Amino acid sequence: FSNGGSVMRLGEKHLKKLAKYHIELNEQYGAHNYGPYPVVMVKGKGASLWDIKGKRYIDCLGCYSAVNHGHCHPRIVKVARHQAKLLTALPRCLLHDQSGPFYEKLAKLCKKDKVLMASGGAEAVETALKLARKWGEKVKGVPQNRGEIITFERNFHGRTLGIVSFSTESQYRDGFGPFLPGFKTIPYGDVVALMNAITPNTVAVLIEPIQGEGGIVVPPYKYLSAVRELCKQENVLMIADEIQTGLGRTGKMFCCDHESVVPDVYVLAKALGGGYCASAVVANDDIMKVMTPGDHGSTFGGNPFVCAVAYEALSVLIEEHLVEKAAKMGKYFMRKLKAMNSPYIKEIRGKGLLIGAEIKPEFGTAPRFVKQLIDAGVIVKETHETTIRFAPPLVITKKEVDLAMKRIRKVMLKPR
Repeated sequence: FSNGGSVMRLGEKHLKKLAKYHIELNEQYGAHNYGPYPVVMVKGKGASLWDIKGKRYIDCLGCYSAVNHGHCHPRIVKVARHQAKLLTALPRCLLHDQSGPFYEKLAKLCKKDKVLMASGGAEAVETALKLARKWGEKVKGVPQNRGEIITFERNFHGRTLGIVSFSTESQYRDGFGPFLPGFKTIPYGDVVALMNAITPNTVAVLIEPIQGEGGIVVPPYKYLSAVRELCKQENVLMIADEIQTGLGRTGKMFCCDHESVVPDVYVLAKALGGGYCASAVVANDDIMKVMTPGDHGSTFGGNPFVCAVAYEALSVLIEEHLVEKAAKMGKYFMRKLKAMNSPYIKEIRGKGLLIGAEIKPEFGTAPRFVKQLIDAGVIVKETHETTIRFAPPLVITKKEVDLAMKRIRKVMLKPR
């Protein structure tokens, strides 16, 4: 009954009780693998969210880039409603009329031959890892079970068992061993370290063009170009995890585009579904051909519903010029954040609408500021405990940025 409309007609006293009821239900019956803020959201539109009490928030997190198109984009909602009445799920042993057009659209956008669908981002990363290992054995000729994949310190590609096997975040690994072998982890942004790490058994380099969860870490200029060239020279696949950075987030369609780099494999998710769950691995046929029937699968990957919605999401991204808007509003937002001259901020960094504000160590960690910002009506989240991440939907307007900045200044300029 909390549909974002009828609830808001209740009195304040009843709304507080209703919010408390939902918080307690989540606490009692939900697993505690998240520590959510005690705010119950009921409605979203564009770059705004409303809680159960009717308070409006400027969303500067964008569901970690999953809603680049904004909450409940009308074109995407229209397609979702239409397809939901026709056909939603289908066994993969049958074809449907939504997959082919979507595969073509995504493949051409990535300038690749083939699309392999999955459900969530971590599943897509796991798919790419399997693809790279089999390519290494069947095409490159690496001895069986000897393939190595190079990853980077402070990486974040998900929290599945395979992925946490090469994570350098202790919490992600604590209690989940034994871990999967075959990974080599090196410093991010260090070309020499990568040169020294590659061996004849190296099959792939898995890289984030900007480390999002790692603290909005932007690599040195031309680093991605150097990675691309090394991979080409050594016959190693460059796998770009563009789950958070792709589809317009950094002011280019893909973050790799800032250096005109085209990786061998794209891993996409989050914004791909326009607010619904979709992910994909995209590569050329000489790589993808190693996957044969029975090698890999995903029950909901590439279902009719998500293909229809994701097709429309890509159309919206292109036709409404959201990539260009991200570049323009990103520059504006970053300029405003820097001009604020907060005594608590060490550095503002990022690209497009993926921005990090690193807190000076003498003022503690980022979560205390994050809580105050949410209380003030700006949705953000810390990353690596030291950095506040700003990643609003790409549809955010100048007026909304100004409203967010008004609230941010109250928190980040407040004497302590």
